Amino acid sequence: MYTRRQFGKTVLAGVPAAMALHAASSKFGGVQIGTISYSLRALPVDQILPGMVKAGISEVELMSNHAEALMGAPAVKRSPGGLPDTEGIAALKKWRAGVSMDQFKDLRKKFDAAGVNIEILCYNLPKGVSDEEIDYSFQMANALGAKAISSTAQMVTAKRVGPFADKHKMMWGGHGHDKTEDPEEFSTPESFAMIMSFGKYMGVNLDIGHFTAANYDPIAYIKEHHARITNLHLKDRKKNHGPNMPWGQGDTNIKGVLQLLKKEKYGFPANAEYEYMGQDDPVTELARCVEFCKAALA
Repeated sequence: MYTRRQFGKTVLAGVPAAMALHAASSKFGGVQIGTISYSLRALPVDQILPGMVKAGISEVELMSNHAEALMGAPAVKRSPGGLPDTEGIAALKKWRAGVSMDQFKDLRKKFDAAGVNIEILCYNLPKGVSDEEIDYSFQMANALGAKAISSTAQMVTAKRVGPFADKHKMMWGGHGHDKTEDPEEFSTPESFAMIMSFGKYMGVNLDIGHFTAANYDPIAYIKEHHARITNLHLKDRKKNHGPNMPWGQGDTNIKGVLQLLKKEKYGFPANAEYEYMGQDDPVTELARCVEFCKAALA
C-alpha cells in the first residue's frame, strides 16, 4: 500500500507522462481564456491537467481540493445526507499541518511544464473557518505562484479575510452567485461593494452567468469595477434565476463581455466554468467553450 506521501509523488510523476502535447495558448485577442478545474470535476484528479491540455486550455483557476489531492491529501467524504466526514476532516487537518509549501511549488512546476499557468487559486471558505485555515489558503496560493484567490464564502467570513489579504498583499475575490435574497451571499452590486470595503486587496470573482441570472448587467459592472475584479467565470444562464444553458442558448452576453475585455485590455482572465449538462464528455464540452470564446474574440 502507498503512504499518502508516496501516493502524491506517484500522481505528480504521472501527470506529464499522461499528456501527449504541451498546451496550446488559449489567449485570443489579448484576452486570457482559461477554466476553473471544477469544470473537469467528473474526471479522476490525475486526469484534470491532461484534460485541460486536450481542451486547449493554457490558464487555470485551480481548486484547492484538486491541488491537495494531487499532493496526496486524504479525501473528505460526505454522507448521503450531506453531513461532513469528521474523521476525514481531522485527517486533512493533520495532513495540512505537516505538508511543506515546497511541495506546492513542485506542483506548480508540473503545470508550468504542461503549459498551463496557475493564475488563481480557488479556495472556498465555509462559515466558521479558522484563522489558521484562512492564512493557510494564502500560503498555498503564494506557493502555487497564483496572483489571487477566488472564494465562495459569506459576508461574515469575507470581513475576517481582509486583514489576511493585507498581510499577504494578495487579491481575494469573492465569488458571486444569484442568491439575491440572502444578505450573507455575494450576489448584488451592493454586496460586492461591501466585500471591497473590507480592505484594498478585497475584490470580486465575477461570475457573469450568475450575475445575469440575478438580472444585472455584467458589462456595465465590469466597466465600473474592473480594477477590483480578480477574474471572471464564464457560463450562460437564463435571467430571473434561470438554468445553466449550453453556450449561446442563454441570456448571458458572453461575446459582449469578451469583446469588452479585448477592447479595454483589462488583463484579468476569463475562465470557462462548465456546468450545463452537455451531451459529450467534459473535456469535449470544455473545448467547445474555448472555441466559442475564440470565435467571439476574432
